[in-house]
Formats: sequence, C-alpha cells, structure tokens
Amino acid sequence: MDRIARLKEFLAQSPQDPFLVHALALEYVKNDALEDAEKYFYDNLKDRPEYVATYYHLGKLLERTGKESAAAEIYEAGIERARAAGDMHAMGELRSALDNLL
Repeated sequence: MDRIARLKEFLAQSPQDPFLVHALALEYVKNDALEDAEKYFYDNLKDRPEYVATYYHLGKLLERTGKESAAAEIYEAGIERARAAGDMHAMGELRSALDNLL
C-alpha cells in the first residue's frame, strides 16, 4: 500500500490529528500533486491553526507555484502564531523564509 493510502487510513481513525494532515500534504508534494497538497495544508490551517509547521511548508509550496504574495501572507501569519506559542525556532525559520522571499 502506498504512503498516501496509508496516511488516509490513519487519518480516518484520527481525523483531528494535525500531524497526519500535514504528513499527507507533504506526501502529495513529494508526488507533485500540488493542488492536493495545498488543499490539505489549508485544511490544516483552518482546522488547526496552532500547528505551526504547516505555515512554513504551505508558504514554500505557494512560492513554488508562483503565489509569492500568498506565501508572504502565510509566513506572516505563521510568525505571529509561532510568537504567540513561544516557538522561537519556528518563528526564526518563518522569518528567514519571508526575508528570502522579499
């Protein structure tokens, strides 16, 4: 069974697990199914905005697909979320990604 199918099975058992949604989106990125990846990243942010890792990876995906303005907005939102959570490491990575984009 492929990884996407396996992750979907796990997600069906634990639909509120942000890591599984994030991992599924990353698998779609690896398979160049970028629209599917974007959908799952946005779903994760909508349902679990505290899952800071999604901001970075969604931002990178948006950059890759030529949506620089949207990427900058995602990075900025992630920086604020990471700051609120006290996650200085994630905040630094998001700040660096935003600086490199601009």
